[in-house]
Parts: sequence; C-alpha cells; structure tokens
Amino acid sequence: MTEELDRHVRLHLYDSFLAAGQPPTAAETAEALAIPPNEAEEAYRRLEQGRVIVLAPGTTNVWMANPLSAVPTRFRAVTVDGRSWWGNCVWDGLGILAMVGSDGTVDTSCPDCGAKIELRVEGGDLQPVNAVIHFAVPAARWWENIGFT
Repeated sequence: MTEELDRHVRLHLYDSFLAAGQPPTAAETAEALAIPPNEAEEAYRRLEQGRVIVLAPGTTNVWMANPLSAVPTRFRAVTVDGRSWWGNCVWDGLGILAMVGSDGTVDTSCPDCGAKIELRVEGGDLQPVNAVIHFAVPAARWWENIGFT
C-alpha cells in the first residue's frame, strides 16, 4: 500500500509541478488524492529518502523534484510553446526538455564572466554551442550536499 501511495503522490507531484510551474504542497496533494495530510507528508518524506525529491530543510515543502527546481536558478528551460521551468543544473535544464518531449532552449550564463549562454535542442538533438559544462563536485558526491551541488 505504501509503495502504491508513494507512486500516486509522485505522479501527482510531477504532473502538478509541470502544469503549474511549482510543486504542490503536501496539503494540496492530500486534498487532490483524498488522503489525510499526514499521509501526504509521510509520502513526501519517503520520496526524499528515496532521492526522488528534495525537501526544503526542516519542512515538507518540495525544493527539487529532479530535474525541476521549485526556486529560480541559473538554468531556465523554455519549450518552443513558451512554457518554462527552472532546472537545478545544466543537465537538469536539458532533462526538463526531454521530460516534456519538446524542443527548446536552456538559458543560462557563464559563471566566470556572466555572458549569456543558450543551449538549443532541435529535433531532440542538442545543437552545437561554443561552451564547456563544468561540474565542481563529482557526480558520486552530489548527494553529500545536493542543495549546494
């Protein structure tokens, strides 16, 4: 039952996040799924333990539902129909476009000089760009402090 509930909560969370541009609260999820609020909160915590989502410290508010960020970042994914979401990193920005199955752009900037960088996806392919992607923390260590990574 817990696995099934978590799956329903996860699907609702992602569907709502994509539709509204922000994640639903646990209370909103509880109402939408007709479950007690404490069950939605517990499901959010289990999803965080499973590294599906990241909650804002000390809360049940969704901070990240990879690849989506609930707060503005330097990586904004924009689809061809003008919808947009924030990604946690450049890979997440590209992942959002893949998630929604759309061509579009990831707008960001160079962390060194501040120059605008636009990554374009056309026909499902990343177009050539004169830029380098750098990760300061190796992927194996991202979850040591996912908010910093």
